[in-house]
Amino acid sequence: MTSIIRQLCQTLLAAFLLVSPSTYAAERPLPIVAPEAVGVKAESLREIPALIDRAIADGEMPGCVVLVGRRGKVFFYEAFGHRQIEPEPVAMTRDTVFDLASLTKPIATATSVMKLVDAGQVDLDQPAARYLPEFGDEAKREITVRQLLTHQSGLTPDNALGDYQHGRDEAWRRICGLKLVAPRGSKFMYSDVGFIVLGKLVERVANQPLDEFARRNIFAPLGMNDTGYLPSEPLRQRAAPTEQRDGRWMRGEVHDPRAYLLGGVAGHAGLFSTAEDLAVYAAAMADQGRFGDQRLLSGATWTRMVTSHDVGRGQRTLGWDRRTGYSINRGEAFSDEAFGHGGFTGTVIWIDPKSELFFVFLSNRLHPDGKGAVNRLAGSIATLVWQASEQPKR
Repeated sequence: MTSIIRQLCQTLLAAFLLVSPSTYAAERPLPIVAPEAVGVKAESLREIPALIDRAIADGEMPGCVVLVGRRGKVFFYEAFGHRQIEPEPVAMTRDTVFDLASLTKPIATATSVMKLVDAGQVDLDQPAARYLPEFGDEAKREITVRQLLTHQSGLTPDNALGDYQHGRDEAWRRICGLKLVAPRGSKFMYSDVGFIVLGKLVERVANQPLDEFARRNIFAPLGMNDTGYLPSEPLRQRAAPTEQRDGRWMRGEVHDPRAYLLGGVAGHAGLFSTAEDLAVYAAAMADQGRFGDQRLLSGATWTRMVTSHDVGRGQRTLGWDRRTGYSINRGEAFSDEAFGHGGFTGTVIWIDPKSELFFVFLSNRLHPDGKGAVNRLAGSIATLVWQASEQPKR
């Protein structure tokens, strides 16, 4: 009788959390708990499915996965809609693999740079040309690593796609030959090129490819086994497709055209992951770089990474957004300590150390026709979550 009662309670709790009972059967990297266990009002979360269903009905995306956690625990984790609708419908699942697009910048590239800072191999306030001499022509020789991380380098947002059509070496040579479009440090200009440079810097200093460095030093230690560049075939089978390229659906193939021409590995795009893997990374970043017995970053380096920089048009941290024109997906209620990022494919992550919340929203809003839009939806969900959460008194 006791086992029957236990099973019934587990099933009711799972339904209440919008998480299936099978979730509890397997060992999870983060425990799943009732919202009240982490100071969140469950009743307020019941509005989330209606918001998502409306966005799906309006054609803003085929589906999504939403995961929200607090204090190292997950209290909302659900898949909605479809992973794909063409060429035939396939239901979204919680373990769907997504093209993260520009979430690559903070999670893979900026974190890799900060790992090298932690190791004493990179100085944020030294010119990038110290590590990449060929990059430092007369105009660019004083651009610092910090200015690249905060998008204040003066580099163009994107150079011509044709610069990437002759292989990685030629693409790098052409980036090194670019002229600045603004004096370094003078303004905030969100730049994919700047993060391609940072990816190259990681490779040069670490003497190994960016994807391999990130895997060995970030993803593997945290147990993020579904995260990386160039997904394996089993992961591709779980991937949400975006659009078509050359008559085939991009499934487990990077959508960004420059990253694609660079072989799928670049500092600005190319990373793939799942909501649960990103939750592990977010939990570590919400806890000053700690996850269990692992240290993603030292406390001092974590503080340097998440400290605000005034960029003229708002606030950025090293690799992360805080409050700029790109912050529509952060919602209206996260604290001033929150940092996050969005990705062109419809991906969002926000982490608020003050309230100990982390929010992961993953969609393939570009499928099938490239016309979806999810930033306002993600921001609305994030606002609901924060408003439902009891805030610490400080």
